[in-house]
Amino acid sequence: MHVACFRRYLVFTFAIMSVFLFAAESTADDFDSETFRKLSAEAPELNAMVLEKALQASRCAVSNGISVPERLAVIDFSLPSARQRLWIFDLKEHRLLLRDLVAHGKNSGMTSPSMFSNIEGSHQSSIGLFRAQESYRGKHGYSLRLDGLEPGINDLARQRAIVIHGADYVNEDWVRDYGRIGRSHGCPAVGRDVIRQVVDNLKGGQLVFKYYPDEQWLQSSGLLNCEKGQVADSKAPSGSRS
Repeated sequence: MHVACFRRYLVFTFAIMSVFLFAAESTADDFDSETFRKLSAEAPELNAMVLEKALQASRCAVSNGISVPERLAVIDFSLPSARQRLWIFDLKEHRLLLRDLVAHGKNSGMTSPSMFSNIEGSHQSSIGLFRAQESYRGKHGYSLRLDGLEPGINDLARQRAIVIHGADYVNEDWVRDYGRIGRSHGCPAVGRDVIRQVVDNLKGGQLVFKYYPDEQWLQSSGLLNCEKGQVADSKAPSGSRS
């Protein structure tokens, strides 16, 4: 090979390698210990272990090919529904964007959920990591479709029509009157006053992590234990039922 051509080849190869190395470094930086520290400071009432699990699952999903998200929602279903158990973070600026109430499925429990399902018609919530996809207008108004990323755990979310939508029963008045908010058919419903903010921050591929201390899930989850080829991809169209 001619010397000049060889030099150009080396320069080109180095440039390509640099791009991949930078991309890998940027991906890792989105979920590193500094991110955990800053997000913890922004949300001191969010259990640190739950946040750690959310970042852990997100990091694994990205390593398995999911696009690097700009925002991350964390739902802690170990808390009762009277508590504000939804947090939405800006991962780039390490800011808390929103903390608010969020509903669980009516067959998951009354005040505190304890039963979860991936089965259509169960009217139970499901746990694990989800990717928020397209917004739409349905019978509940402005809503957001979710795709479950964990095979056998939540990958039937779209088929089950598990979406984020607004609901009249998710507000502080319900907490004052009943000691809890209302329940959905499995959807993580939020208040009418925040639905637009929630949808607009999460649509287009952001991540949603729903936590519960289910030992079987914690031990078997491919994302929490980061195994290659563990990301589900479910994109069948469906409508909202809850």
